[in-house]
Amino acid sequence: MNMILTLMINSALATIIVLIAFWLPQLYLYLEKSSPYECGFDPLGSARLPFSMKFFLVAITFLLFDLEIALLLPLPWAIQLPTTKTMLILSFSLIILLTGGLAYEWYQKGLEWTE
Repeated sequence: MNMILTLMINSALATIIVLIAFWLPQLYLYLEKSSPYECGFDPLGSARLPFSMKFFLVAITFLLFDLEIALLLPLPWAIQLPTTKTMLILSFSLIILLTGGLAYEWYQKGLEWTE
């Protein structure tokens, strides 16, 4: 009996959520939302707009630091290993390397938007 009641409640909630999802977006239509592009660029303008190279450099720098920080995610599990000294030395060296890279980028003004 509990299983049937749970299935009925879940089915009813799922149906209500799907109906709301189909009904809600139709309420708030406006010109920008109904245009073919929602990225902030004018779709009717020129396609040959120059991009700032600084944007790409900052984006690549962010990706590099983000991926290197992801290397530290297994650290809480690795601390429980019998050889914690090796893991701590490696993680601290990675943090020092990241801090040095960030200081170098900051010193070279690689994080500035203006040229």
